[in-house]
Amino acid sequence: MRKEETVDVSKFFILAVVVVLLFVGMIVVFSGVYTISAGERGVLLTWGKPSMEAIDEGLHFKFPVAQTVKKMEVRTQKLQTTASAASRDLQDVQTAIALNFHVNPSDVPRLYQEVGTHYIDRVIAPSIQETVKAVQADFTAEELVTKRPEVKRQIQERLTERLSKYYIVIDDFNIENFQFSASFNAAIEAKQVAEQEALKAERELDRIKVEAEQEVTKAQADKQSKILRAEGEAESIRIQSSALQQNKDILQLRWIEKWSGTLPQYMGGDATPLLNLNSGQ
Repeated sequence: MRKEETVDVSKFFILAVVVVLLFVGMIVVFSGVYTISAGERGVLLTWGKPSMEAIDEGLHFKFPVAQTVKKMEVRTQKLQTTASAASRDLQDVQTAIALNFHVNPSDVPRLYQEVGTHYIDRVIAPSIQETVKAVQADFTAEELVTKRPEVKRQIQERLTERLSKYYIVIDDFNIENFQFSASFNAAIEAKQVAEQEALKAERELDRIKVEAEQEVTKAQADKQSKILRAEGEAESIRIQSSALQQNKDILQLRWIEKWSGTLPQYMGGDATPLLNLNSGQ
């Protein structure tokens, strides 16, 4: 091989090595760059050991191979689940739960270190089941419905305390529904029907009482009216009788007031014969 050919091969080899190194360098550089999106926090692991400082949103650099990044959601998440529990009167109750929560951003590395990324299945879901069982055992099935706000408050308070140990914050908690057994639902329906019938009968009795009281009041009013009218007539007669006794001319005056102006055809006394006053006509 000629010397010139040897030089060309060497240059080609060197050029190839440079290209390969540049390519590898670019891969290394790009593999060391990462981003944390909005609503996320990162946990930087160096040979598997997490850093206790959460990585904020934005562009960051890590050492390839030696360091990796775990991204965790810190925005509000919603979990809907069903909890099975027994009430104080031993009724089986299925409770539909809706929980809004988020991870405390600054505590993401601790949550990752202590629980991992599957914290919903490992921490939140079991906590809901245990808390609901503990609270509902203090209420009867009927009280779960009639005292629903109190049941919700107690579950939320206990759940907040329990999950705060795992750096999880509750934003909102709701009991969406209680589902009871078929036999209990039938008993509740029968009770409601009985209460409605009792209320209807009570209202009917009240109506009858009111009508009876009205009739009594009316009868008493009629009686009082008749008494007053009779007393008025009696008083009127008494006054007239007294007046006649005091002045006998009043009787003659009353006779004159009632006289039509026509003379009688016959008049007479004990010893006087009857005379026809109209015979001279």
